[in-house]
Amino acid sequence: MLVYIFLYMRYSRIYTFFIIICCVLIITSCKNETDRAKETNENDVIEVYNFNQLKPLLNKSNDDKIHVVNFWATWCAPCVKELPYFEELQANNKDVEVVLVSLDFPDKFESQLIPFVKEKNLGSQVILLDDPNENEWIAEIDDAWQGALPATLIYTDTKRTFYAQSFTREDLLKEIEKFTKI
Repeated sequence: MLVYIFLYMRYSRIYTFFIIICCVLIITSCKNETDRAKETNENDVIEVYNFNQLKPLLNKSNDDKIHVVNFWATWCAPCVKELPYFEELQANNKDVEVVLVSLDFPDKFESQLIPFVKEKNLGSQVILLDDPNENEWIAEIDDAWQGALPATLIYTDTKRTFYAQSFTREDLLKEIEKFTKI
């Protein structure tokens, strides 16, 4: 009888230990979808924001920079066409900060957005905006914006202009020039 009790206690400890390990593995493997961030390489991370998290990037001040916030998506051909111009702008102008706000569908984050950013080797900050209340936040960005892509907000401490259009390289540089003459 003593042998049976000993074996029961021994196996119940192993069973308990096994259950605890399984629970820990399940808990640590779960993701919080609103706070996710995926690495595209060692230095770059695509963050997922809701509109309240994005707002501070739309209103930076007192930093003497020209801020360029481009709203785009991988499925938008004019958006993809103009991305190299924003990348060039960021790379060649230390006084310009470019943020690329992707409006791709959240369920395409891993299958389309991350591979696209890697393939294009985007150096600007890339954010996926995941906020289903677009009827509210679109108007907060600009009253006249209907939500069409591409769209770009360019601002400094003293000037702010919203463009619901795509850019050529020359047109983008002309608009940036207007912000340097303030």
